[in-house]
Amino acid sequence: MRRTPARRPTMKDVARRAGVSESAVSFALNGRPGVSDATRERVRRVAEQLGWQPSTAARALSGEGAATVGLVLARPARTLGVESFFLQLVSGVQEVLAGHRLGLLFQMAEDIDAECAVYRRWWAEHRVDGLLVVDPRADDPRPALLDELGLPAVVIGALDGDIGAHGAISNLWADDTGAMASIVGHLHGLGHRRVTHVAGLPELAHTRRRMACLRTEAERRGLPDVTSVTTDYSDAQGAAATRRLLSASRPPTAIVYDNDVMAVAGLAVAAELGVSVPAELSIVAWEDSVLCRSTHPPLTALTRDTPAFGRQAARLLTELLTGAPPGRVQAATPRLTARESTGRA
Repeated sequence: MRRTPARRPTMKDVARRAGVSESAVSFALNGRPGVSDATRERVRRVAEQLGWQPSTAARALSGEGAATVGLVLARPARTLGVESFFLQLVSGVQEVLAGHRLGLLFQMAEDIDAECAVYRRWWAEHRVDGLLVVDPRADDPRPALLDELGLPAVVIGALDGDIGAHGAISNLWADDTGAMASIVGHLHGLGHRRVTHVAGLPELAHTRRRMACLRTEAERRGLPDVTSVTTDYSDAQGAAATRRLLSASRPPTAIVYDNDVMAVAGLAVAAELGVSVPAELSIVAWEDSVLCRSTHPPLTALTRDTPAFGRQAARLLTELLTGAPPGRVQAATPRLTARESTGRA
């Protein structure tokens, strides 16, 4: 059942609860003379109890909306500066938003709870008209929160369950399982039987889907030694995982990395340990980038038009903001581009 979106508390609400006029509330909350210290303290206390926040966007003050959409990323900050995916995604998003004279408000958050707190604050402060939401999780609390707040949003990445339960949330996703199946099929065809997946954050829904698909494909093809290990997406953890794997008594003959940065770090570790790529180890990166094409050997990778993915997400959001119904849209499945980093086992 759809919820009625919560209403932002206003100065009128504060005035009614505090038993004073709206002008007195304005004087008290803006630090202007004209009210007693006791009234000022009572108004501030009531405003805090109601969760009132000042509107910081000029357009919101005129009742025309914030002319801004928000994006919060709850990932380790150290991984953002080196991973090309989000930069390309945002470039596509910004291209569409600029055409609609919409700004993009971006913020990092420590975890999912902090991300939800940002959404509540932005809503209370009239900071954004809608949201782009990334990295869906299992039992994700964000769709229900956005439904409660009445904020239009596009979730980028497959959502579990029916989005019809939510008022104004569209979903844009690509087929992670199909992409992983293409990787496993490629490596199986080259004779690889010991394959390890160096995955990203374990709480993310797409990480779980990729790991589950790897297990399913391994069972279907009779691969006896296929595993996944999780990381924070950073080059440091990608390198550390590779070093552990290649130092084992039975190292994998192929490693699949969940992003380009970890794949390049893994290639460097292989060179450091004297492991030849692809003669002794094949490497696949999930996201293609200039990094993958610039190494020696160049890396086999999943390729897609990430800026176009961002443009598609932004268009879905602008449609929601103009009253279009929410929808679930499947983007093109990333395709595997074979390069010299994969060879016969």
